Amino acid sequence: MSMHAGIVLAAGAGTRVGNSRNKVYLPLGGRRIVTWSLELFRQVPSIGRLVLVVRDSDRELVGEILDREFPDMPVDVVTGGETRHESEHRALLHLADDIRRGEIDIVLVHDAARPLTPVRVVEEVLATAMRTGGAIPALPLEDVAGVDEAGRISESDRTDLIRVQTPQAFRSSQLLAAYEAAAEDGFAGTDTASCVERYEGVAVHVVAGDPRNLKVTYADDLFMAELMLAASGYKR
Repeated sequence: MSMHAGIVLAAGAGTRVGNSRNKVYLPLGGRRIVTWSLELFRQVPSIGRLVLVVRDSDRELVGEILDREFPDMPVDVVTGGETRHESEHRALLHLADDIRRGEIDIVLVHDAARPLTPVRVVEEVLATAMRTGGAIPALPLEDVAGVDEAGRISESDRTDLIRVQTPQAFRSSQLLAAYEAAAEDGFAGTDTASCVERYEGVAVHVVAGDPRNLKVTYADDLFMAELMLAASGYKR
């Protein structure tokens, strides 16, 4: 019987938050940001495989964090690349044999810096990907403005612009094939969906994202995440 796999990306520098250490290893609500993201996938029973992509220089720290904060579920730790795209590709290569044997159905790719993603978002993205082949969560992009030919700001009435979130989910065979084709071409996508759309022609479906699914990039984001956790009583 096939299962699903969750990839958590934590191989960036992550220092714009104002700390010398990668932001995903900073504390949030009594645990590290990265373990909140792993815990998110653990709450979905059909996700039976977890892959954490890290920088090589962080592997010792990651091992200590996993032993202390996430000891009761195996996590495959993979060294990432110089770009997000390369890190995704390395994670898929780690899973490639199981994908080709049909043991992994859907792969979900999530940013470690999005620790407060509601489980509902994961479940809807997963269900949609199982039905259609690919899905991403997103929120409408509000207060959009443009600039006219004279350089003056003009409000836009477009309602089709979205702010894309993660996790993004795709059928494993198509996802792996897309990244293998991209490697041959030297193509690097801006996110997972862009690569799959380009090489596999998958019509990626959009499901409702969530305002709580913020990405911790700057110090204010970390402060906001703490407030959200406190307001929720530490319940997702």
